[in-house]
Amino acid sequence: MVKYLGGPLPLTSLNHISLLCKSVEDSINFYENVLGFVPINRPRSFDFDGAWLFNYGVGIHLLQISKNPEDLPKKSEINPRDNHVSFQCENMQVVEMKLQDMEIKYVKRRVEEGGLFVDQLFIHDPDGFMIEVCNCENLPVVPLAFASHACRFPSAIDSKLQMILDIRAPNQQQHKSVLSSSVQ
Repeated sequence: MVKYLGGPLPLTSLNHISLLCKSVEDSINFYENVLGFVPINRPRSFDFDGAWLFNYGVGIHLLQISKNPEDLPKKSEINPRDNHVSFQCENMQVVEMKLQDMEIKYVKRRVEEGGLFVDQLFIHDPDGFMIEVCNCENLPVVPLAFASHACRFPSAIDSKLQMILDIRAPNQQQHKSVLSSSVQ
């Protein structure tokens, strides 16, 4: 195993994901009208077709396959264990009804941990890239171990984590110091 010295990179957030697509127009239509992304300005200096979209604090960069679009493998089966991006939602029932109304095929899963449940819906974009929609906030993000660096949480998650750690922590001072450093 490679040993990475000096601590992790000084990252602040996820900026965007890039996706290869057979048709930029079809993908824009999907990400705009199904997932609510908004097309944004893309530098004109690129020498290939594509589009940038943004919402929910993250960008999606669509990259047109230039040579043979049919070379992009088509995935027909929705496999929740495949590579995917996940979006949090406010109401899973509304999302499921909208997917049914739009006649978008999906797979439904439920995860249970300690009496807490997370509902998941998995769909494909026009090119077979998998997307999950979930109510993952039901499951708290609790670090497994206290490393030399701390997780950076949005303030809402940080508050939930603090409550959980206060309940579970045998040494609350250690946990509070890690949480304090995560919001700096």
